[in-house]
Amino acid sequence: MNEQEGAQALSKRRKTHLTSKQDRTQTTTPQPPANDNKKAWLEYWKVQGQHWRIEPEIDVERQKYLEERRSITPDIEQGIYPFKNIKLSRADIEWLLATHENGRGPVDWSDPKQRERDGIDLRGAYLSGVDLSGLPLACMRGGLTGSERTSTTLEQHNMASVNLEGADLYEAHLEGARLSNGHLEKADLYAAHLEAARLYSAHLEGARLRFAYLDSTTNLDSIFLGNEKYGFASVVDVRWSDVNLAMVNWAKIQILGDEQTARHLKPSVGRERRNRLRDYRRAVRANRQLAIALQSQGLNEDAARFSYRAQKRQRIVFRQQGKLGQYLFSGFLDLLAGYGYKPWRSFIAYIIVIIVFATAYYLLGQTVGPSLSPVGSFVFSMTSFHGRGFFPGGIKLDDPLTILAAIEAFVGLLIEVTFIATLTQRFFGK
Repeated sequence: MNEQEGAQALSKRRKTHLTSKQDRTQTTTPQPPANDNKKAWLEYWKVQGQHWRIEPEIDVERQKYLEERRSITPDIEQGIYPFKNIKLSRADIEWLLATHENGRGPVDWSDPKQRERDGIDLRGAYLSGVDLSGLPLACMRGGLTGSERTSTTLEQHNMASVNLEGADLYEAHLEGARLSNGHLEKADLYAAHLEAARLYSAHLEGARLRFAYLDSTTNLDSIFLGNEKYGFASVVDVRWSDVNLAMVNWAKIQILGDEQTARHLKPSVGRERRNRLRDYRRAVRANRQLAIALQSQGLNEDAARFSYRAQKRQRIVFRQQGKLGQYLFSGFLDLLAGYGYKPWRSFIAYIIVIIVFATAYYLLGQTVGPSLSPVGSFVFSMTSFHGRGFFPGGIKLDDPLTILAAIEAFVGLLIEVTFIATLTQRFFGK
């Protein structure tokens, strides 16, 4: 083989190797699915390392439109924002996240170095009812920052707020998100990450917050948790951590959304009855968990109110379970002392018992003797109530008056013991 033939053979082998390498690359790198087959797209996004994407890629025209909008310079004074009053879909949000900052992608909160980045700007956007579950929305801009709020009006605050009413934010990552004045009424925030989220004056009426994650950097200042239109937020099993609960006006929260849910289910049989029992158990747990969190921060009055509601809902659980004895005894504790949260009821019970027995002593004395004056009957009733009674001369142990005094002493003992027990349970626990 001459020199020229050798060079040709080497060139041919190189071309063959390059072609083979290109074929292998094409084989291992999947191409975007040619249709809207969601299953195929799911596999495609997993390979791309974007496991949070579930929707097909938006078309080129939509991409161009969103890119043009994204290039708009925000103006807080004029209320101008890239996506203000624009209805966005999940596919739109996925594309915006993937192409954020020239393809750098969404903020990864697990990387402390990225926490100073700004997430996608959704100020003024319309996302009502959109499925945003599981999306990496950390540091999302959905409202004004604290410094921006100090130099702007309430109208400007509202123009910058994002509309997430009824949105599905299940397990969404909203760490560090700016959601001041945001509309999250009826939103599903189940297991959502709200660490360091800024929720100043956000509307969470009727929202579902079960298993949501909060921490000391979460800002709940002046948030709205309920009203007549949307109902109240559901907070069972929320990870309150050490979030500052003093920033919330708990006096406006007359009932938790968990209890509202239980009330709306009509008492029935079968599955409906089991669901009602389950929901009332959740209502008990929600009130107790919130009470413990409030008490740990010194908010004792608010804590007492929710603890009392938990006891009342527990009584309904006893009834649903058919535990008649516990149900009646719980009702007695509520009537007598409000489970220790309403001690004035015991004083009223004390007065009623004294008056009733004093009247009985007076009437009995007029019929079988010995006769007692109204004042004497009252004094005799008070001493008998406390088990320290004295008997007028001539009264035997088996006389009606003596028997009635013994009954009053028993009633008095029962009231005193119950009162002390309920107070002890309230302040020192079981």
